[in-house]
Amino acid sequence: QDVLDMEVKAQPPRPRWYERHVQPCLAELLGTALFIFIGCLAVLHDSGGTGRLQPALAHGLALGVTVAVLGNI
Repeated sequence: QDVLDMEVKAQPPRPRWYERHVQPCLAELLGTALFIFIGCLAVLHDSGGTGRLQPALAHGLALGVTVAVLGNI
C-alpha cells in the first residue's frame, strides 16, 4: 500500500549534445562579433570631443538591446 501511495517523479530529460556544446559556443561567437562590430563602428564615426563616451554608450546600448530582444530565451 505504501508503494502505491508514493508519487513517481519523472526525471527531466538530459540536454542533447547540441544544447550542451554547440549553442553556448554559437552564442559566445555571436556576442563577441556583435560587440567588436559595434565598438569598431563607434570609434570610426568620431563626432569630435566625445572621447571614451561614444564607444561606451554604443556598447551599453548594444547590450541593452540584446538583453531586451533575447532575454526571454
